[in-house]
Amino acid sequence: MSSFTKAPRPELIGDYKFTIVESFDFHVGEYPSDEVITVPEGFRTDLASVPRVLWSIFPPHGPWANAAVIHDYLYQTGYKTKKYADRVFLEAMTVLKVPKTTRTLMYWAVRIFGKGNYK
Repeated sequence: MSSFTKAPRPELIGDYKFTIVESFDFHVGEYPSDEVITVPEGFRTDLASVPRVLWSIFPPHGPWANAAVIHDYLYQTGYKTKKYADRVFLEAMTVLKVPKTTRTLMYWAVRIFGKGNYK
């Protein structure tokens, strides 16, 4: 199963704007993996990009927040493809033990509505 090398450490820098204070890796697939995503120190994120109207159900800082940091990094850098980024988000939520119904809803939300640096 995929794994984080350590938990992301976001630090609040503004209105739901965070910076990562220490880089971390996410191993895609079985650990150790040949496919490793490194989120660098100083990376900026809003955690989960959930519309404010849904924050009472899906707060940006919920149990999926660490998966959202990786997802934001992939979207902002345009790494590989949007489909890949969304699949890694789903995989990371599974590692974090986000309930299946919740992670499925969030996965399909980003598949349908997510926008990043992809052409």
